[in-house]
Parts: sequence; structure tokens; C-alpha cells
Amino acid sequence: MPDNKKFFENLSGAGKAIAVLTSGGDAQGMNAAVRAVVRMGIYVGAKVYFIHEGYQGMVDGGENIKEANWESVSSMLQVGGTVIGSARCKDFRTREGRLKAAHNLVQKGITNLCVIGGDGSLTGANLFREEWSGLLAELLQQGLIDEEATQKYSALHIVGMVGSIDNDFCGTDMTIGTDSALHRIIEVVDAIMTTAQSHQRTFVLEVMGRHCGYLALVSALACGADWVLIPEMPPEDGWEEKMCQKLSATRSRGSRLNIIIVAEGAIDRHGKAITSSIVKDLVVRCLGFDTRVTILGHVQRGGTPSAFDRILASRMGVEAVLALLETTANTPACVVSLCGNQSVRLPLMECVQMTQEVQKAMDEKRFEDAVQLRGRSFQNNLKTYKLLAHRKPASELPVSNFNVAVLNVGAPAAGMNAAVRSAVRVGISEGHKMFAVNDGFEGFSKGQIKEVNWADVGGWTGQGGSLLGTKRTLPAKHLDKIAEQMRKYNINALLVIGGFEALECLMQLYEARASYEEFCIPLCMLPATISNNVPGTDLSIGADTALNAIVETCDRIKQSASGTKRRVFIIETMGGYCGYLASVGGLAAGADAAYIYEEPFDIRDLQSNVEHLTEKMKTSIQRGLILRNENSNENYTTDFIYQLYSEEGRGVFDCRKNVLGHMQQGGAPSPFDRNFGTKISAKAMQWISKKLNESYRRGRVFANTDDSACLLGMRRRALVFQPVVQLKNETDFVHRIPKEQWWLKLRPLMKILAKYKTSYDVSDSGQMEHVVLNRSKASGATAAI
Repeated sequence: MPDNKKFFENLSGAGKAIAVLTSGGDAQGMNAAVRAVVRMGIYVGAKVYFIHEGYQGMVDGGENIKEANWESVSSMLQVGGTVIGSARCKDFRTREGRLKAAHNLVQKGITNLCVIGGDGSLTGANLFREEWSGLLAELLQQGLIDEEATQKYSALHIVGMVGSIDNDFCGTDMTIGTDSALHRIIEVVDAIMTTAQSHQRTFVLEVMGRHCGYLALVSALACGADWVLIPEMPPEDGWEEKMCQKLSATRSRGSRLNIIIVAEGAIDRHGKAITSSIVKDLVVRCLGFDTRVTILGHVQRGGTPSAFDRILASRMGVEAVLALLETTANTPACVVSLCGNQSVRLPLMECVQMTQEVQKAMDEKRFEDAVQLRGRSFQNNLKTYKLLAHRKPASELPVSNFNVAVLNVGAPAAGMNAAVRSAVRVGISEGHKMFAVNDGFEGFSKGQIKEVNWADVGGWTGQGGSLLGTKRTLPAKHLDKIAEQMRKYNINALLVIGGFEALECLMQLYEARASYEEFCIPLCMLPATISNNVPGTDLSIGADTALNAIVETCDRIKQSASGTKRRVFIIETMGGYCGYLASVGGLAAGADAAYIYEEPFDIRDLQSNVEHLTEKMKTSIQRGLILRNENSNENYTTDFIYQLYSEEGRGVFDCRKNVLGHMQQGGAPSPFDRNFGTKISAKAMQWISKKLNESYRRGRVFANTDDSACLLGMRRRALVFQPVVQLKNETDFVHRIPKEQWWLKLRPLMKILAKYKTSYDVSDSGQMEHVVLNRSKASGATAAI
């Protein structure tokens, strides 16, 4: 990590002025992005300005363009919408309006713009940049600015961040606000499903997204909807009959409800709109089902931003400032984007042009091209939905004669059930017989194994915990009995879903292959633990749900102190020795410090933190938040830190402490965990099918190579199968954590945003890439925190 001196030599913002504006429709997380831009800008020595009311404020000038300070963005992280306002501006579309805007910026000395908005807002910013020198010449001619100002402010630099709930911008896996909108949709769907079940109703839900079906598609995937209608892939002619047959078949298998999700821009193959009321009338007329319509509307835009959106926006905001500091007069306007789990910078107009290509493809009825242009993430979502929602007739299924068992190991994690459902349904589609094992390897040794069919896992996606039951028991002590059960049920492959214990289980089975041929079969593990402490993956199923529980609780705890005297909260999080929840939760909740095992601290660090917080409390903030991982230090306990802060802060602030405990493990899975669990489980089953076919010889399966016992994890931009034997060297088995953890690079970001002077590793900061190149590298990765 570079030291401060090197950082400031290379990336000093001294003498620069940066303005931030939000434009177009609002989206949850915009405030987190604004906060990050302001604080990072001030941190590097630049002047930072708010432009209120988007481009309208830029054109009107005056009080709409105000200098921001550190306190200007306090307490806005958890607020939805945009506190600096947004407006659609007709004036800015004219050259006269842009001339006024240029004059207002030059008067303040602003030549760096950070624009948060959709493709229209970013296209407008790029046009403004291209016209800049001409606009200055015109202002000079009119006598509104002098020659010196023309020279001094000769270049305008633009960096964009995409803020839109629609996720309709090409070049990024996720736009700011999309995850929060999915939270709103899934909250409604989960609530509707309970009443629909009571009355045996069909519900038609209309979601937003304009001409993009992302929200509809992912929410359908996340709730297991019976049917989804999106503009990019209109249904084939005769869809009405097929949909009614599907709904009827679902009811005949014992389901008491149907869910149909319609994107607001849904059309048929001839370009005719398909509305929620048309779908409702069709179901009533053809099936006679009691059917209701719910149009979610602007509920999807509102509410508190999710943990994912806060972290995404904070990372993007800091990256945007770095990009502005590194620009030259010849650097094209760029957009800061997310690919897999990595920040990248892409030429703004390449992204805009590809986004416009999607609409052109849809207008020309080239729907396959439209799906492809949306990107690999969208394609994978659509492919996975089709696999899971529509059961092929038995006559169309391949005959494999393979038996695959699936089980959960370790502590329960939200999203496990979505992964099991996905595995069972994809396995059946591949022609396998699927077996579910109750209570992990302990249940396996006792023969708690049963065959499961398509309908058995219906409705599992939204369920928290582990419906199969899970135990921490490792197989080493029960190898004989497990091998016996594998012979009895003729198990040809194993899918293990769990945390660190699951990895240990797979390693033990791999090592036991020398003594037991029964374990010479394809073995695959999916990481599922709230602690996110599994080597070989940047992210685990369940971690996002736990982060949202932490952030939501921290918001409430901080709010409890509003209107009281200055107060500091000490919050203890779970995670074992892994500091992921404390660190990333701290970034999302706006914490002042997060104590973790991976970054040792002593009494001097604690004292420094207390003094820093005391100073801030005296001058500005009213509430402080300190997170502590449960095993960060055996001596500096939560009680010790609480007592230290209480004593040292006496007369300035008082203290409260909270241990969040198992509430982090419970609750319904977040949309992200449902989607992530579903997609990686489908990919794992396809890998198992491939390995089964490769290792089937002379009437039996025999697989004993290293690459037949793998963990499927996300590594930066890609989903990767890694042999578990290779992960041994990457693992600290004593503390049950990986030796290297990507999220440690986010800790300086949290410190900077909390007003600490620290070094910040910019080696990962995005180099300018190209959209096509970016997409080809994505290899199926889903967006990650």
C-alpha cells in the first residue's frame, strides 16, 4: 500500500474545483455517492461544490451552486432519493442554456464535473464537454469572461456515475439504486404471497424499468414467479395459451397461488403493449382464477438504500474523484462502472451508444441481439429463469441415470434454500435423480436421504435459514457410514452448500478417496455463510442479507439518539475471526471505526480513535458509530471498548453498546442472495453434469483428479471453479479465514470518509477500458459488493 506522501504527490487535488450534481430520475444510493465525492474531494485538497436541482441549477446558477464542506453530507448516507435535488431540464438542451451553465461554472472556477444520472444526463454532460471551448470563446466575445479565464479554465473534465433503478445502462453490471428497488419489489412480493396463498389467488405485479426488463426478470428469479414478461424478449405468438397452461399445471401440483410479473414496457412480438390489466383479464377469462393486479409504481424509487447500493455508491464516488484527478485535456469523458466485483472506467459515449443500440435492436425486432447487448449478467439471468421456471415434459428430458445429492453444512445462511431449489430443478432438467440430505453429514451417516422432485422445492426461494437442516459435523468420524449410504443410494455426485465447515468437509472427502472409492465422484461446494470467510471466493451466499440486517439496525440505533445529547454507539457484529461484516457494514452504515482481527490494534489506536471522535463531536457530529468484530481481540472486548470510550469521552459524549447476535443470521434472504445463490447453484449443477459425463466409464462414475473436487466462487470479475486441494495454501485454518481478503482494500475508504488521514491503495483503480473488452472478460460474473 503506498504511503500518504506518494498518494498526494500523484493525486493531489489542490487548486482544483469539483462540482457534483444528480440529474434525471432519482435513485436510492445517490446520496451515498454525493457524500463520497464531497469527502474524497475535500480529502485530496480540492474545493467541492453542490449543484442543486441538476442541470437546471447549473443553468440558473446563483444559490444553486454552493461550496460543500465535510458536515454538509453528514447523516445523508441512509436517506433515499437525492438531497441536492434533481430535475429534468429543457434549458440545458439548448446552446443558450449551456452557455449560461458554462458562465456559472467559470465564475466559480469549476472545471471538473461529477454527474450522477442516467444515459440522457451523461450524454448531455459529454455534449457540454465537447462544446466547452466554443462556449468559452462565445463568453469571451460577449465580454462575460476575460482572456485569462479562457486560458485558465480551457478544459472541462467529466466523470459519470450511473444512478438509475432500471439498470438499463450498458457497461456496468449494476447501477446505483437497482438493488434497493429490488428490495422494495421483493418486500411487496413476499407480503403478497401470504395473502395470495390464503385465498388461492393469482397476482399480476407490474414493476418499473421503462424499456428495460431487468427489475422484472431478477425479481421473478428471486421470488420464483410463474411467468415474467419483459420487453427484450417478448413471448412467442400463442403465449396466452402457454401461460394459462403453466398456471394451471402449477395449481394442479398443489400450489395455492400464482405470481406473474410484468415489466412496464412489456410488448409482444409485434410491438403491441402487454399491460398488467390485459394479463389479468386473460387469466380470469381462460382459467376463472381469482386474480388481482398490483402496480408498484414509485414505491420502487423510494425508501432507504440497501447495503449494496451504499457500498457501490461509496466505491464509485471515490473512484470518480480519482478519475477526475488523473484526467488530462485529451482524456475522454468516462463513466465509473462495476464489472463483477471490480471498479472499472469506461468511455462514456461507448456505453451510451451501446445502450442506444439495445433500443434500436428492440425497435427493429432483433430481440436476441437486444438481450446480448444488455450484457452477460442479463443473459445469465434470463437463461437461469427459463431453466428454473419452466419444467420440460418427461419425454424431452435427457436420460442420465445419475443420482446427485445436495446438502447444507455449517451454520444456516439466508439464500441456502434458493441454492437448493436451483440445484434440484437444474439437476432434474439435466435428467438426474436429485436427493436431498437432511442435517448435513450427520444426517447423511444416518441415512436421512430422500429423493426430491420439481414441486418439492416450490416456494423455497424466499425462505430464510436452511429447510434441509444443517449441522457443523465433519465427515471424518463417519466415513464408513457415509460411504455405506452412498452405495445404498448409488450417489454419483455431491453438491455441498455451506461455509468454512463445508470446505473442510470437501477436503476430508477428497483425502478419503484413497481409502473409499465411493468418494471418487464429482464433488462441488458453494460458499454460503454470513461471515464471508471462505477462501477462493470474494462473496458468500448469506453475507448480503447479514449486511442489510446490520445496516438497518445501525440506522435505527443512530436514529434513537436524534434530538439527544452527543452519543457514541459500540456495536458488536458476528463473523468469527473474519472482519468482513464489521468492515463492510461499517462502510455502509457510516461508522467512525471498525475493529477487526485482520488489522491488529492496540491501546494507542483506541486512544487515537477516541480523541478523533471527541474532536469531531465538539465541532460537528452528534452521533458516533463504532463496530467491533466479535473475535477482533481477546482483551479489548466490547465491554472494554465501551468503558474506555465512556471514560475518555466524559463531558463530551456518552456511550451505549449493542451486541447484534443471531439477528444477523435470520430473516428472509435479500434479492442479491436469492439471485446469487440461484445462479451459482445452476452453474454448479451444469459443471457436475459435465464432470459426470466425462468420468463415466464402463458402467460407473470414477473421478479422482484434483479438478473433480471444486469450490465455485467469485474471483474479481468471474465465477471460477477451484480445486479445494489448491485452496489449502490460501487458508488460515486456525482462525478459519483466507490468508488474503479483497475487502481489506475498502477499509482505508471507510477511514477517509470518517475524516481520518490514511494511505489509500490506488493500484486497483480503473484504467480506461472499452465496453466490448469489458464484457468479454465478464465470464458470467454477477455483480458483487
